[in-house]
Amino acid sequence: MAREQDVRLVCFAHAGAGTSAFHRWGELLGPGVNPQPQLLPGRDGRRREPRVTTREALLDDLRELFKEQPPGPYVLYGHSLGGLIAYTLTRALHEAGLPLPALLVTGAVPPPHAVGGVAFAADAPDDELVRVLEGFDGVPPGVAPDVWHRFVLPVLRDDLRLAAALRAAALDPATGGPVPVPLLAVAGEEDPVGPPEVLRGWSDWTTAGFESRTVPGGHFFVRDGELPRLLGQACRTVGRSGR
Repeated sequence: MAREQDVRLVCFAHAGAGTSAFHRWGELLGPGVNPQPQLLPGRDGRRREPRVTTREALLDDLRELFKEQPPGPYVLYGHSLGGLIAYTLTRALHEAGLPLPALLVTGAVPPPHAVGGVAFAADAPDDELVRVLEGFDGVPPGVAPDVWHRFVLPVLRDDLRLAAALRAAALDPATGGPVPVPLLAVAGEEDPVGPPEVLRGWSDWTTAGFESRTVPGGHFFVRDGELPRLLGQACRTVGRSGR
C-alpha cells in the first residue's frame, strides 16, 4: 500500500480580501494537509504594490510560486474570484508543460461561460456597486462606511476588473478551454452568486473527472468550517493516491 503523502493546498481568496478567510484552516483541514494562502498585490502586507487587473499581470505575479515546486502533490482552491485565478493558473501551467495540481477546486464562482456574477459592476458608480455587494453580504456589517469606501472598495473594484479579464481569457481559444485536471466545484446552498445548479457547469471546463458539492451557507461559506473539512478529506484522498 502506498504511503499517504502530505499535500499542499494553495488557496486564493475572494475579491477584496487578503488571506484572513483561511486563518483557521491549519487546524480545520486536519492532518496531512498544509494550507498555503496566497496574498495578491495591493492588500495587507503587499498593499503598496500595484494591483493586478489582467491575466498577464496575474501570471507574472504568480510565476515565482511555481518556478521551483517542492516535491509532492498539491491542490488548488479558489473562492469566488480566487476560483477564476485557480483555473487560470492551472491552464497556464498546462500550457507551459509544468506540474499540474492533482485537483482543482473552485468555490462560489460560476464557470466562465455562465451569465451572471458581479464582474459586470466593476466600473459602476460607488452607490450602485455597493448595492450589488449588499445583495450577497459583500459589505461587512459594523465597518465604518468612510473607511470601507477608502480602503476596501478600490481593491474590490480592481479585483472585479481582474475577474472580468479572466473570464474573457477563459473564453478565448488561445488562452482558455478545459484543463486536464480533476475538478471539484463547491457551492453554498444559499449563495445567490454561484448557486449549485450553476456551479455544476464547471463540468465543461475539465477533460478529467468532475464532481460538485454543496455546503451550508451563502457566498462567503469560506469563513465557516464545513469547506475546510471537505477540502481536507479531498486532499488526503490525493495523498493516498500517490500523485
